[in-house]
Amino acid sequence: MAGKFEITKAGDGTFSFELFIDDNAVGKSPVFDKEDACKRGVKAVKKNSRMKVQNTLANDEEKTNPKYLVEADGDKVKYTLFLQTGAVALEGSAENEAEALDIIEKIGNNANAAPMAMAEVVLSENEQKQIRIEKLKALQDSGRDPFEITLASQTHHSDEIKASYDELEGKDVIIAGRIMTWRDMGKANFIDIQDRNGRIQAYVRMNDIGEDAFKEFKTWDLGDIVEIKGFVFKTKTGEISVHAKEIRLLSKSLLPLPEKFHGLTDTDTRYRKRYLDMIMNPDVKETFIKRSKIITSIRNYLDNLGFIEVETPILNTIAGGAAARPFITHHNTLDMDMYLRIATELYLKRLIVGGMERVYEIGRNFRNEGMDVRHNPEFTCIELYQAFTDYHGMMDIAEALIRNAANEVCDSLHITFNGTAIDLESPFRRLTMIDAVKEYSGVDFKEFMSDNEKAIAIAKEKGIEIENGKATWGDILNSFFEEFVEENLTQPTFIMDYPVEVSPLTKRKPDCPVLTERFELFIMGGEYGNAYSELNDPIDQMSRFEAQMKLREAGDDEANMIDHDFVTALEYGMPPTGGLGIGIDRLVMLLTDSYSIRDVLLFPTMKSLDGVNKKNDVNNTASEAPEKNVKTESEKIDFSKVKVEPLFEEFVDFDTFSKSDFRAVKVKECVAVPKSKKLLQFTLDDGTGTDRTILSGIHAYYEPEELVGKTLIAITNLPPRAMMGIDSCGMLLSAIHEEEGEEKLHLLMVDDHIPAGAKLY
Repeated sequence: MAGKFEITKAGDGTFSFELFIDDNAVGKSPVFDKEDACKRGVKAVKKNSRMKVQNTLANDEEKTNPKYLVEADGDKVKYTLFLQTGAVALEGSAENEAEALDIIEKIGNNANAAPMAMAEVVLSENEQKQIRIEKLKALQDSGRDPFEITLASQTHHSDEIKASYDELEGKDVIIAGRIMTWRDMGKANFIDIQDRNGRIQAYVRMNDIGEDAFKEFKTWDLGDIVEIKGFVFKTKTGEISVHAKEIRLLSKSLLPLPEKFHGLTDTDTRYRKRYLDMIMNPDVKETFIKRSKIITSIRNYLDNLGFIEVETPILNTIAGGAAARPFITHHNTLDMDMYLRIATELYLKRLIVGGMERVYEIGRNFRNEGMDVRHNPEFTCIELYQAFTDYHGMMDIAEALIRNAANEVCDSLHITFNGTAIDLESPFRRLTMIDAVKEYSGVDFKEFMSDNEKAIAIAKEKGIEIENGKATWGDILNSFFEEFVEENLTQPTFIMDYPVEVSPLTKRKPDCPVLTERFELFIMGGEYGNAYSELNDPIDQMSRFEAQMKLREAGDDEANMIDHDFVTALEYGMPPTGGLGIGIDRLVMLLTDSYSIRDVLLFPTMKSLDGVNKKNDVNNTASEAPEKNVKTESEKIDFSKVKVEPLFEEFVDFDTFSKSDFRAVKVKECVAVPKSKKLLQFTLDDGTGTDRTILSGIHAYYEPEELVGKTLIAITNLPPRAMMGIDSCGMLLSAIHEEEGEEKLHLLMVDDHIPAGAKLY
C-alpha cells in the first residue's frame, strides 16, 4: 500500500506532518513555523529515504552530514530523516535496526509510487462540506441528481462474492455500498466498497467505463454511496475484486468520514452518532446483530415451551412491580399524571389470573435513576410467568435460556467477559443468601433469626451503614450480602431465599416466613436475573403494599405504591406461579464481552449538548470550542439569595499550606459507585502516566457522563482513604454555598488547555 503524508495546522498557527505506511503511523515531524517549510520537510523525507539503505548503525563519520540516521536509543532504535540544512524533518522509533531500515526503505518506495498522496493541509469539516455541496450542485445542474434515484439493483453482497468466488469468477454482479478507501492510480483506481456484510474492492478504469463517466467518478468522495456493475476477478496480489463496467452515484455524502488512520474512537461521539460509529467500526454492527440473535433465541426457546408473548401498557397510572423512581408525564385529555412503566410484572400476573398460564413480554422499562456502565434510564427486560411452578422452576428456565443463547450466538459455553473466563456449561451454583453471607463475612444470620437488635449491633461492629427505616434483621442481612458477597460471585450463581423486607411481591417460605422464595442470578458480581415464587395471597400482598407505602411517605421515592386493582385481581384467585425477569442489555453485554451498557444500546441516553446543567443552573459548554472572533454575552446570574460560610479568622502558616499538592487532573472515566447513592468514582489522568482513583460524594449534583473529559482540580498528596471498599487517592475541589436553605455544589472546572499534572501555586 502507498504511504501518506498528513499535514496538520495547530491552533497556534504552526504546522507539522505525520507519515503513515500501510495505514500505520510510523513517524512524526517537529513543528514548523510555516506551511511551506513543512512541505519542504515532506519532500526531504521522500528524497532522502530513496538513498541506499545502510545495514549498520550510523558511525560517527556518517553522522557528520547525514540524509538519514539510524541509531540505538535505549532498548529501541531511533531513525531520523533530515532537511538539507541539517534540521530534523521526521523521526520515529522501531524495535530493532532491521525494522527501522525497512521503514526507511518503504518510505522511499512509496514516495516513488504513483498512488503516493501528496501532502495536503487538512480542511475543516465545514470547508469540506462546502466543497461537497458544490460538487452536488454541479451534478444537479447537469441533470444527474443522485438524490432522485429511488432504486439500486444489488445482486450480491461482499461476503457472498468472496465465499462463492469459484462460482462467480468472470461473471457479472452488481454491488452497492459506501466508498471507504480510494487508491488513485491515474486512469485506473481501486476503491473499497462497504455494504451490509463487509467490504470488497472495486477496480475502476477509464477505458472500461468511458471517459465521461470516469471524469465524473473522479469527483466522487469517500463516504459516497455507489452502485457498481462488473465482473468478479482476482488482482495480481490475489484479492477478490469487482472489475467495474458501469458505475452510478446513488447518494452524496456531504460530510467527510473520520480519517481512516485514526478512525472514530471518541466514545461520546460514537454513542451520539451511532450511525457514524457503525460505518467506521464494523465490530459495532456485529454487536447489534448478535443482540438481535440473542432476543430471537430467547423468543424461540420460550415459544417452544408453550409461552405466549404479550404486550402490556407502557403508560401506567401506578408505577409498580419494582422498587424504582419513575418518570412522570401528564395526559392532557384525562388531565392526570401518568408514569412510564418501571416493570411489566403486575400486568403480566393479571394475565395469569385470567388463565393464560404461560406469558412473557420483551419490552422497554424506564427508571429515573443514576447512570453508569450497567444502568441506562430506559432498558430492555424480559419478564415471564408460569402457573403451577415455583422459583426452582424459574431457575431451570433461566439457566437453560442463557445457555441456549450463548450456544447460538457465541458457539461456545465457555466465554470471556472483561478478561475473565466464564463457565456457562457447568451447573450454576445455588446458594442461600444466609449461607452466602456466612461464607464471605463469617456472620451466620441463622443464629439470630429475626433479632433486629442483634443485627444492628453486628452491623455497627462490621461498619455497615444502616439506612433510615431499614433497621430490621432482613434489611441488614441484605446489606451484608451487598457489602461482602456480591463482588465475589464471578461464576454463575443463584442466590436464594431473600428476606421479606426486600421482596414485597414474593411468596414467603412456608418453613421460614421471614424469608421468601426468591432468587437472583449473579455473574461477575452483577445481577442478571430476578425471580420469585409469586405472592398470590391478596391479604398478605395488601399488608406489604401498606408497609411499602409507609416507607414512601417517609421519603423513600423508590418504594412501591399500592395497586388496589392488582390486589382485587388476586382476590379472584391466582394459581401458584413462578416469575422471572432478565435484563436483556446486561445479557447482551455478557455474551458480546462489552464493557458498558452503552455499547449494546443503539442509541443510549446522553446528556443534551445544549450545555445546561439543570442541577446546578450553570452553563456547561466550556468543553465545546466556540467559533473564533465570535462574541458571546456573559450569562446573567442572580446571586442575591446566595449565602456563604464565614471566612476563617485563624491564619495558616505558609509552610503548612504549601504541603498540599494541588494539581490539574483530567477525567478519563466517571461511574456511579454500586450500592451508593452519593459517590462517584473518578479515573483521572494526573500527568504521571498512572491512573488515579478518587471518590467524591457529589452524585446528587452531577451525573457521571457529564464529567468525562473535564479538567478538574485535585489535592493529590492526601493519604488513601477507603470508601465502599475502594481506595480514594486524593480529593477533588468543589465550591459550596447555601441558597434558600439548600446546599449548592460546583466542582472546580478549569480551562481544558491546562495539561494534566499542572501544579497550582
